[in-house]
Amino acid sequence: MAKSGLILALCVLLPALISASRPMSRPYVLQGRVYCDTCRAGFETSATTYIPGAKVRVECKDRTQKLLYTADGITDATGTYYINVNEDHGDETCDVALVSSPLGDCKTADPGRDRARVVLTSYNGIVSDSRFANAMGFMKDEVMSGCTMLLQSLMEEED
Repeated sequence: MAKSGLILALCVLLPALISASRPMSRPYVLQGRVYCDTCRAGFETSATTYIPGAKVRVECKDRTQKLLYTADGITDATGTYYINVNEDHGDETCDVALVSSPLGDCKTADPGRDRARVVLTSYNGIVSDSRFANAMGFMKDEVMSGCTMLLQSLMEEED
């Protein structure tokens, strides 16, 4: 009886363990953009520029905040990064975060826009393998000329 219980457990658990540790055949493609906040507004404006060569990192942690997965990416000429993630991270909390900017005058991460939460699992109803992160930004050291008028025009539109 115990022998048949052990065999049954091996038949059920072994394939589940093997498939859980195996890379996915079609990885998730995590995509996002990195910008330079030229007006130091705290959000993207029409004066915002996108940063080629910025470094980002995706990190997934368990409930105890233990780091379980990390992968790095670099933005292309349009300020867009693509990171292939070959594993499902359903029970983990994953964030993509800014690492560095190649621009000497735009290196300070914008507080509140320095990371973005991403969902890296297929067990939530999302059919696509593409995953999108909110844009993240660095702030320019000096406010660009013309920003005062731009921000005033945005305030007028709100009224």
